[in-house]
Order: sequence, then C-alpha cells, then structure tokens
Amino acid sequence: MARNIKKALVTGADGFIGSHLVDELLSRGIEVRALSQYNSFNDWGWLEGIKHDGLEIVCGDVRDAAYCRHIAEGVDTIFHLAALIAIPYSYEAPESYVDTNINGTLNICQAARDKGVDRLIVTSTSEVYGTARYVPIDENHPLQPQSPYSATKIGADAIAKSFYNAFGLPVVTARPFNAYGPRQSARAIIPTIISQIANGEREIKVGDLTPTRDFNYVEDTCRGFLALAETDGIEGDVFNISTGTEITMADTLKLIAELMDAPETKYVVDPQRLRPGKSEVFRLCGDNSKITAATPWRPQVDIREGLRRTIAWFTDPANLARYKSNIYNR
Repeated sequence: MARNIKKALVTGADGFIGSHLVDELLSRGIEVRALSQYNSFNDWGWLEGIKHDGLEIVCGDVRDAAYCRHIAEGVDTIFHLAALIAIPYSYEAPESYVDTNINGTLNICQAARDKGVDRLIVTSTSEVYGTARYVPIDENHPLQPQSPYSATKIGADAIAKSFYNAFGLPVVTARPFNAYGPRQSARAIIPTIISQIANGEREIKVGDLTPTRDFNYVEDTCRGFLALAETDGIEGDVFNISTGTEITMADTLKLIAELMDAPETKYVVDPQRLRPGKSEVFRLCGDNSKITAATPWRPQVDIREGLRRTIAWFTDPANLARYKSNIYNR
C-alpha cells in the first residue's frame, strides 16, 4: 500500500541532490518546506530561481535542536539530506562533521518523534561500506569508516536505527551510491572533468583514476527517495539506491572526453586530490535487489545518457560561470 505524501520537509534542500528532490516533489503536487543553511548573504544555493506556490523556503541549521522541532511542525514526511559531505575537508575539520552529520541527524530524529511525523527518510551514503569486500555490495556488507566523513555517516545511520528500535520512529535509511548530474559540486570527479574540458583545459587535473564507482543519475536517486517515502511496511530498514554497475574513474574520463568531442584530453595526477592510502575507497558497486523488490523503483538513466545531460548543463555559459575549474574545491 502506497503512502500519500501531502507536505514534506527537505533538509539540505539548497544542495545538489536536495534541490533536485525539491523539484521532483513539487512536480508531483507535494507541498515542500525546504531548509537552506542560514547565511548572511540570504543565498538559497540551488533553490535560487525555483518559484512555485507549493514551495516554502526557510533558513536555519540542523545543529539547532529547537529550530529542527520548529520546522518539523505540520509536515507528514521529512527527507533529511543536510550534511557535510566533502571527504577531503573531513580530514581537516572532523569535528564539524560530527556536529552536522551526527548531532544534526539526532536533532531531526528527535524533532520527527516530537512532532509525530509519519515517515522520516535519513540519507546515508555508499561511503559507509568502504572498499568493497565483495560485489555487488548489499545492505549487509560490513561498514568501514575509511574517512572521518564516512565515520560520521555510520554514526548518523546508527542514531536513526536506534530511534526506530527504542521509540518506534518510522524511519527509513536511503543509501545512495555516487549521484551525479547538473548542479553537483566541482569537488566530485564528473563535474571537475567536465568543467575543466569546457574551459579549454587539455591537461585535466585529477586524483586516483583506478577506483570504480556505481554512478547514479541524480533524477534516479531522487525517484529512489520518493519510492522509499511512499512504501508502507519498510520502517527501520536500509536500502541501497544503486545501478548495480561500476566504471573506473579512468573510463569515466574517457567517456566524458568522447562525449565532449575532446579526444586529445590527457590527465595529470594532482597530489592534493589523492586520499591517504588507507582512506581511499577503491571499489563500489551496489546491489539494488532490495529496493527493487520492495518498491517500483528502477534506475532509468544509463551512464552515457546521464553524462550527456550533465555535460549539456555544465557547458551552458551561465552555469559554467559558477564554477572555478582552476581551483580545487576541497
């Protein structure tokens, strides 16, 4: 039996996946309260330019428990995406990641419990698995904290599960693998390659190109979130959102260069883009059989088509101008 979502709160709505999720919810006629992180510039991130009668934008911080209770009032579903996600920066500022990712999730769980929210979707990450011990990676794969970022996401997942076990909170954990698409931060491999080529670079600065990733086009990722929010009887469980395929970073670069008609593109390894040896996740390929058995969700956009759409967005001059392709964004 499908749940009917009437009004949703999206935390991290001003970010890459969050803004696309807002788009998806609004397109389905669902009212959205979108949390953008407070800043003195009154900048709403990727929510800028989205105008819709069903959209309410609020500014604040998930680290504030009282504020989380305030914004959870009157919604039936919460999609909790707010997090610090940049792995390199987690080496430099791990305490910030604990504050936002673990304490922020605790605050949202408590707010959802206090306000009687019908369903809470907590966003995990494939990084919690670390380098695959076997593939495809199912939800029973051991969790391996190979970076401060992944450690805090493991902690956040545990907080969410504890609220289900201790208090019956109707929480579902979504574990997306490697989302990509328009609006993604240039710290990620796909935008950094596209933006450098689009700006005329022929020697692309990259990190290690040997790891594999299970890339999910962002619209597929968002449809996965919706499927988990709308499905009854899965509370307390964890679901991968993945394609079940993998591609090396090197082959990703080659495919992007082909699609951008830049066959002469070469790469140079930039040492600052390399993770510490024991921290690199060398292989990710997710098993999606659990979500496809429980919900109608299926990945719809393959890597070639997803990259075409992503390249088209990034090569629009107005969009490309927002990226500093010559500066490594940690």
